[in-house]
Amino acid sequence: MDDPDHLTPLDPAYRSMLRVQFAILAFVLLAAATVAEIAIPGWTGAVWLPVLLLATWLLIRLPMRRYAARGYSLAGERLRVVRGILFRSDTVVPFGRVQHIDVNQGPLERAFRLATLTVHTAGSHNASVSLPGLAHRDALAMREDIRAAIRRNTQ
Repeated sequence: MDDPDHLTPLDPAYRSMLRVQFAILAFVLLAAATVAEIAIPGWTGAVWLPVLLLATWLLIRLPMRRYAARGYSLAGERLRVVRGILFRSDTVVPFGRVQHIDVNQGPLERAFRLATLTVHTAGSHNASVSLPGLAHRDALAMREDIRAAIRRNTQ
């Protein structure tokens, strides 16, 4: 296996996109905490303060940790995807097992010009591997590189 130091990091815009995702979650949590504060008279700050601390952590620390915990390597006729903060996952997909490849973009990914590369493999357990946080042009290029390697192997 490759040394973890040789992993390619995700696009830096992925951190910003994660911050926006967590900001939306934080807003919902703060709105619910505000409703709880109004519904429980005399407990001023008992719900809102812990939720505010959680929301601050969600916005500042968690996106950086999630970004740092992911990486990939595309070499030697295989794709290696490493991810996870508490539970680490190191997945290697040999190109010979690839059935098809998708490049997906949600609304936030489109706004940040990012994409998710999903490689579907033969088999039933963990039959697909997703790699979010790629620049859209890089995801398209990786898809074409994998397709070219598969064509070379089948000829």
